[in-house]
Amino acid sequence: MFRFFLLLFLFTLSLQALNDTAILKRANSLIKSNSSSDQFRAYNDYKNLYLRSIMSDNEKLKYKSLEGIVKSGKKLHIDISQYQKELYTIKKPPKKTVKKQQKSNKKIKINSSHKLESVVCDDGKLVIKFDKKLENKQINYFTLYDSKNKVYKYIFDVHASMLTKSKSLRKNGIKRIKLGQYNPTTLRLVIENNTRLKVRFHKDKNKLIVKIKTDVKNNKKSSAKKSTSAKISPKRVDRDKTIVLDPGHGGKDPGAVGYKKYREKIIVMQIAKNVQSYLKKRGYKVYMTRGQDKFIKLSNRTKYANKKNADLFISIHANAAESKKANGIECYFLSKSRSSRASRVAAKENSADISAMNKYGKKSFLNILNHHKIVASNKLAIDLQRGMLGSLNKHYKNVRDGGVREGPFWVLVGAQMPAVLVEVGFISNKMEAKRLVNSQYQKRLAMGIADGIERYFANN
Repeated sequence: MFRFFLLLFLFTLSLQALNDTAILKRANSLIKSNSSSDQFRAYNDYKNLYLRSIMSDNEKLKYKSLEGIVKSGKKLHIDISQYQKELYTIKKPPKKTVKKQQKSNKKIKINSSHKLESVVCDDGKLVIKFDKKLENKQINYFTLYDSKNKVYKYIFDVHASMLTKSKSLRKNGIKRIKLGQYNPTTLRLVIENNTRLKVRFHKDKNKLIVKIKTDVKNNKKSSAKKSTSAKISPKRVDRDKTIVLDPGHGGKDPGAVGYKKYREKIIVMQIAKNVQSYLKKRGYKVYMTRGQDKFIKLSNRTKYANKKNADLFISIHANAAESKKANGIECYFLSKSRSSRASRVAAKENSADISAMNKYGKKSFLNILNHHKIVASNKLAIDLQRGMLGSLNKHYKNVRDGGVREGPFWVLVGAQMPAVLVEVGFISNKMEAKRLVNSQYQKRLAMGIADGIERYFANN
């Protein structure tokens, strides 16, 4: 109990690092962006403020944060129905009459220890020079594919400042290269092109050297080949991370049994092994709570992750419902249930737990969750959801986005790292069940999970 209050105290201190007004202002600005990444950051700012409002009993802040959660959640296709219901029960605070302030001519204060000195683009090589030696942790690299506009984006975020206007650079065969101040502490380089590029980079003391080549060979490959390639997945320089994958159920517990008696425990094991393979190829340390068909108590799964000092814990499951029409991919993070749907899914996944703690004890335990991991787990869930949908939608029709939800999943309790439960589809649904037992579909789904993990590390 002492440990919990200590964690809660530390969490409260961390929340006070920024002023409520400053966070709200930032969130309100980010939500106006067309970038899903910015909208995601806004959503988590609003969730942060919502937690603050509860702890400080601030009804005005609660209204504004709930309003933001609903608005940003709709844009990101996150289940915000319970937040919306709560918003309707709160009286809208009256607007204050504020005198218009004169616009300030002061420039934004740049807070960074590194300054940009020069940028040179020559012979397929981009050299960005700074005034001090760069560290690996200062550089984040990831790639995105804008399927709507059919544009590949190669993005570098460097903890540094340029103190000048944004720069647009030119190179034959490249659609666009832009360097600008993303925020007061981050310099962002974006390389855009309508076809794939080979982008390689390395750090040389105070220089970031980026080599760019047109990837002719890969551009000619079929779209089917693209889905299983890691070349367009998010990337990061630092991959010294440990991930624990948890294939649900096992042994005497088959999990859900669906169409043609397909068993959940078999399907999720096959998917988990594919995820493990993709992540290991990218340089991550990966462990599985079970490598074969055996039963493991739910409480022992997160204990294993804690023992391995894992950076992430991901439990993989397949859903089932009485209605044969129910379908879709969903991601859950641990919280007290805010919806009847989440409660039903959690009840199914919690049923295998045979620990001595009774229902009342579990409910009481869930009331004292380590809140400092909720926001991080929420971020991870959104990245995993985006990764899976992005990978599958290129090749399959009618892949339904079931959204990101909160739920009281016992398998996630006790995790000392961001933890998420993934429901990869409904094996009670004929179409999804056939897909879930298909090896190619499993690989594409696994690739989406791997991409989501990399996107999470790139952004956090």
